[in-house]
Amino acid sequence: MRGTFYFRLAATGISKNRKMYFPYLLTCICMVMMYYIVAFLCRSSTLQSMHGGDAVQQMLNLGVGVIGVFSVIFLYYTNSFLIRRRQKEFGLYHILGMGKRNLAKIMICETLLTAVISIAGGLVLGVLFSKLGELVITKLLGEDISFDMQIDPRAIMSTMVLFVVIFALIMLRMLVFLWRSRPVEMLRSDKVGEKPPKGNWFFALAGIVLLGGAYYLAVSIEDPITALVWFFVAVIMVIAATYLLFIAGSVTFGRMLQKNKRYYYRTNHFVSLSSMIYRMKRNGAGLASICILSTMVLVMVSGVMCLWLGMEDMLHARYPREITADIYTEDDEEAAQAKTIMDQVVEEHGARQENVIEYTMLDTSGFQREDRILFDTSSMSDFSIEDTSSLREIYVITIDDYNRLKGTNETLAEDEVMICMPKNEKTYSFDTITVEGGSTWKVKRVIGEFNLYGTDAASLVPSMYIFVPDNDTLKEIYEAQAKYYQDASSEIFQYYGFDLDCSSEEQIEITNEIFDRFAGIQNDNADFSQRISLEGRELERSWFLGMYGGLFFLGIILGIVFIAGMVIIIYYKQISEGYEDQDRFDILMKIGMTRKEVRRSVNSQVLTVFFLPLIAAGLHTGFAFPIIRRILNLLGFSNTTLLIEVTAVCYIVFALFYIIIYLLTSKSYLTIIGGRGEVR
Repeated sequence: MRGTFYFRLAATGISKNRKMYFPYLLTCICMVMMYYIVAFLCRSSTLQSMHGGDAVQQMLNLGVGVIGVFSVIFLYYTNSFLIRRRQKEFGLYHILGMGKRNLAKIMICETLLTAVISIAGGLVLGVLFSKLGELVITKLLGEDISFDMQIDPRAIMSTMVLFVVIFALIMLRMLVFLWRSRPVEMLRSDKVGEKPPKGNWFFALAGIVLLGGAYYLAVSIEDPITALVWFFVAVIMVIAATYLLFIAGSVTFGRMLQKNKRYYYRTNHFVSLSSMIYRMKRNGAGLASICILSTMVLVMVSGVMCLWLGMEDMLHARYPREITADIYTEDDEEAAQAKTIMDQVVEEHGARQENVIEYTMLDTSGFQREDRILFDTSSMSDFSIEDTSSLREIYVITIDDYNRLKGTNETLAEDEVMICMPKNEKTYSFDTITVEGGSTWKVKRVIGEFNLYGTDAASLVPSMYIFVPDNDTLKEIYEAQAKYYQDASSEIFQYYGFDLDCSSEEQIEITNEIFDRFAGIQNDNADFSQRISLEGRELERSWFLGMYGGLFFLGIILGIVFIAGMVIIIYYKQISEGYEDQDRFDILMKIGMTRKEVRRSVNSQVLTVFFLPLIAAGLHTGFAFPIIRRILNLLGFSNTTLLIEVTAVCYIVFALFYIIIYLLTSKSYLTIIGGRGEVR
């Protein structure tokens, strides 16, 4: 036989099975396109030249790996549907005289055709839409749009290498399947009887325990750092529990209902429940995959949308003043010189300072154990380094600066302090506080919310403010932490910040000129500028836009990828189950079931099976809400109301989209079922 003969058979097989192959080809093309777009944007010179472009590309680098791994798993998984539907056809080829070697050649040709069409089509679309992605990011960053078209050979090469490897793995899997199978059995694959499914109480209970444990972790953890550590553990538990409950739990529950004679022996329940148990046994893993993908889309899209919509609030929370300086020096003359330089630059630009703020503070960290602040973990015999919930970012400020900032008239004795813990839901409940290596002070009062220059927005751990009576006490706490931290110890610094009555562009110019002035003084004092940390809100805005814009864009891209995966799984399940149920319902109609009863049974099964993942995804998202909120707090997002609203809207929109997908794919199912019995 000539080589073209196998390619013709392969092309004919793809064409004849277009209901199964065309969605698969579209999915492959979509995966190739998305991977190329993200890989291209990670190397785009246009983005590199933009303010905030580096931050965007750092975010997108994460997406390259995620899409690559997902493509391997998903395409390998969906190919199993094609193999299942082609068994009878390959068995027929064998009866007509083809051996396994001939069948293997057909499979190789089909895989090659699929790979060529997918990679070529995906790269063409990727090149076309990569510019659209670049324009979207440019718009998000607020930069000038350029319509120059670019093609990245490195992105093309990495895309081709990845998907050639994926299709090689798929082809290897198909050949192994062919080698292990018996062609005659493949011919009769759709006639082979199936053993009644048995409920597995062990796996069902394991799923319930894992899901309950994951939900408990999500709602009980209060500390943001602890939430971040346990989040991935909870995710793995939820994934495992979902698969166990959909595969084993659903069958076990169905078996329990069958034992209830009053419920089971009814026309509406007898057929639908029996078919449902078989359906869940065969397709529980697919439904669990739909549920997990749906949950990922909901959590990811709602999270990145909240960060994008709340970006301006987070920017102002992190930088309450438009220009700020932390001056790390104990020399008051040097600090005054730095402030004078800042004032002079503002005056030279004809701008005016507003909302001026200045104070002295020590910013350090320690572990809170009841009424003690500890710096040396080796002195804590019962302390586990994994116990991050006790870690505190400690800010020490004198009572005089507190009064000036808050407009109050508080007084403290030499042995008294005031405490504030704004990020910790549990307020400080002890009468004294002891600093390791220092003294013990009485807690005169625990005050409410307090925040300085965006400290809480920048801190990854709960904050503790300690307001002390004078500078001597401030230095005592500084010396205590320096004793343990040594070279890594924190320093006392003076903070100076203000707003400006000028445009954003002018603010950036002023900030850059202050940077240049500080650098110029290094000729006389080499350490001067190194002891000053200068920040400008408008200068940092591009970094915020880059990071959160990159997260938003990546979230939308991954959302599209995961939704595409979910759609193809739903479609294949409808098609495969339609063929599996075709004969069954044909027989039921022949023995007396009316079309109305068959239609009711079909609707009952399909609705239950395909909407169960949507309900479970909503449940997962609801229980994940507390831990997601705390993780977003680490990024400076604290608008819980916005998070609730965005999550609710995302779920409603996703549910509507899910319903549309169900209605479109269910037509294929009903068409197949009605091919013989006209069930409509």
